[in-house]
Amino acid sequence: MTDQIKAGADGVDGPAKKELQGTLPRDSSTALDTASSTSVEDGDASPPAPNLASPPQKWDFIRRAWAWTPKPARYDPANPPKFTVWTNILFAYASCFTVSNLYYNQAVLNRIADTFSVSFEKASSVATLMQAGYAAGLLLICPLGDLFPRRPFILALVFFTTALWIVLCVTQSFTAFAAVSFLCGLTTVTPQLMLPLVGDLAPPHRRASSLAIVVSGLSLGILVARILAGVMANYTDWRNIYWFGFGVQFSVWGLLYVWMPAYPSKNPDGLNYFKMLWEVLVLLFTEPLLFQASLVAFMLSATLTSYWTTLSFLLASPPYEYSSMVIGLFGLIGVIVILSAPVYSRIVIDKVVPLFSALLGLSVELVGLIIGTSVGSWNVAGPVIQAVTIDIGAQFTQIANRAAIYGIQPDKRNRVNTAYMVAAFSGQLTGTAVGNRLYAQGGWVYSGSCSIAFISFAIIVCLARGPRETRWFGWRGGWAIRKDDYPQKKEKPVTEKALEEAASLEGADQRETGPKEGSK
Repeated sequence: MTDQIKAGADGVDGPAKKELQGTLPRDSSTALDTASSTSVEDGDASPPAPNLASPPQKWDFIRRAWAWTPKPARYDPANPPKFTVWTNILFAYASCFTVSNLYYNQAVLNRIADTFSVSFEKASSVATLMQAGYAAGLLLICPLGDLFPRRPFILALVFFTTALWIVLCVTQSFTAFAAVSFLCGLTTVTPQLMLPLVGDLAPPHRRASSLAIVVSGLSLGILVARILAGVMANYTDWRNIYWFGFGVQFSVWGLLYVWMPAYPSKNPDGLNYFKMLWEVLVLLFTEPLLFQASLVAFMLSATLTSYWTTLSFLLASPPYEYSSMVIGLFGLIGVIVILSAPVYSRIVIDKVVPLFSALLGLSVELVGLIIGTSVGSWNVAGPVIQAVTIDIGAQFTQIANRAAIYGIQPDKRNRVNTAYMVAAFSGQLTGTAVGNRLYAQGGWVYSGSCSIAFISFAIIVCLARGPRETRWFGWRGGWAIRKDDYPQKKEKPVTEKALEEAASLEGADQRETGPKEGSK
């Protein structure tokens, strides 16, 4: 009877168990008997649970590697990562070589047309699709920076873009090339996620100069992309510039993976995505400062793109008749302005209200536009002066605007940036269309006169609302240029300050009570 109970403990009858033991190794048979005996001793006649090790998770290693953060970059609420100069330069480097993705193709469209055997008009759709993808990314992806932690979100975007970029390096299909160009433009919004992050991490009294370093990196990326693409396509195969883009994007991902500080989500409880998109529009029409800055950004962008679009027509025509290489070198004029922007921001914008810096930049740009429009048709000094002053106005005003708007609702900083950038991008489209149209009708003077009107209107918008005004119009709060929150002088240590206060109180007591008797 006992043998039957043992066999029943394993769910196997006696003869079958003996047959099974005969087919198993001795150790296995012994283990079977031991398990049966243990079950009977415990009074449990049910089969024992199989002792099987759970299989490892297939993606567990990838998940752990993706979530890993170096110790210096880990977020500690008691001691959060500090925004150092190295971090600032890293963000500028990342912005430089991610925004470059949008501009490599502009200098090699003719070579793309030859390679894929398509018309130049069809090849130019690659640039249009990439810019359209970027516009869609600004609107649809950038607001998510208010929802997701920025480190994994930015790393995922850079990695995805880098992986897709290989298709642009090797594909022989124009349709695939155009479609992937759109997707890469869609995810190349890293700079527009980093700029609000700088607004979060940089101390308020250094916010403008920190933003200026990243904006300078972004501007250099546009310049470097056009020049490198033209030079490399002139001496080597045009796809080499795309392989170069792949390499620098991979380096950006690697550096960010190791050094980018972790920063928690500003809305950890979650947000409705469609409500976030609606709030972009709501913010634009409920925040007077954002509306003012966005109007100015629209005018600045329209002037900038109108100038650079019509400049090639002017310099290729009599009396200049310059080559494409010489026309392309005009882009180098802005390097000095780009590199000087962080210095100017540290000396001026960090210390004064942003509106003053914006008015200063716009005024310089307006003077340059008047000179360039007046003499540009017959003297090359006109376009050169205009290029310098337009870059000064664009850099200094945009940096001041960003420093101002990043003080609006910190938990919605990415949505605020999205509204601002949508206005700026709309200005670029307007400037290109209007500039080309007016140049076709009346030449350089017509397009330049329109730019003068754009900047004049931007100055009026700035003057309509003071730096401390909380309403839509007016100058309530005063005309003072210096920032209210700028530290006037370095505070003394608490201990030293306390000792001085104690000494002054003791001196006051002695004056009130007179000298002590022992001192007579």
